[in-house]
Amino acid sequence: MRMNPLSRRAWLTATAATLPLATRSFANDRKTRPFRFMLNTATIMGQKLSLTEQIEVTAKAGYEAFEPWVRDLEAHVSSGKSLKDAAKQLKDHGLTVESAIGFAQWIVEDATARKKGLEQAKRDMDLVQQLGAVRIAAPPAGATDKAITDLHQIADRYFALCEVGDKIGVVPQVELWGFSKSLSRLGETALVIIDSGHPKACLLADVYHLHKGGSGFGSLKLLSGASMQVFHMNDYPATPTRDKITDADRVYPGDGVAPLVQLLRDLHQIGFRGALSLELFNRTYWKQDALLVAKTGLAKMKAVVEQALA
Repeated sequence: MRMNPLSRRAWLTATAATLPLATRSFANDRKTRPFRFMLNTATIMGQKLSLTEQIEVTAKAGYEAFEPWVRDLEAHVSSGKSLKDAAKQLKDHGLTVESAIGFAQWIVEDATARKKGLEQAKRDMDLVQQLGAVRIAAPPAGATDKAITDLHQIADRYFALCEVGDKIGVVPQVELWGFSKSLSRLGETALVIIDSGHPKACLLADVYHLHKGGSGFGSLKLLSGASMQVFHMNDYPATPTRDKITDADRVYPGDGVAPLVQLLRDLHQIGFRGALSLELFNRTYWKQDALLVAKTGLAKMKAVVEQALA
């Protein structure tokens, strides 16, 4: 007997409601999920893997995207290997490179040093572009020990960096660093991307750095999801206190005290649909099997997202 359309819809709705949340939220169709899951290779930095080994771990752990460090790309090339081969390896595994980590000094006050920083940024962007990356982090490297108070001037320097990126096809993301005396807070970073006036301007935020710099998390609701394409995911314990906590104290999402559930709800509400990238510097994890760490981090990240979107 054929079921009428209304009854069929009711049956499907009732059946879907009985499925486990993980089945509903993380079906194979990526279009049904709001975020992509990415591994920042700092998480397994202590294991001292080669670039190709990092890619294999990322794929085997079940991530969708890969966030390497420029220095590992440089080491790969220095060893006589091709980034195009690494790009093919990524493609064969179905991995994208939504971002990469570099430290070009684009922000510094000295004009000569800043010119060299832009030249370094160009070289870094060229490397990550060969790998297939579409973005690169642009933290306040070189200006962490001295506050650059003229944010409009920083915005102009960021525009110049974006112009370099336009020629290569890589978008620089202004990254706030909570420990830095320049661009340590979300409001400062947001002003820079807005005042730059560049159409591709965007920022790179991080759970740990928002906490370390004292920004908190509520202000994320004031931004547009389009202002961020990547968000660094991690957690932090109740101790050490904010003034003493360091990168090494980061823990898996859900294992600390950060309000991750509300943060993810806010990100979803403002329209963020980018990549959540697991970035940890935990020395204990670095002593463990890299694949185990990557799998554990992904499982914990997904669990927090499920809870947030339930």
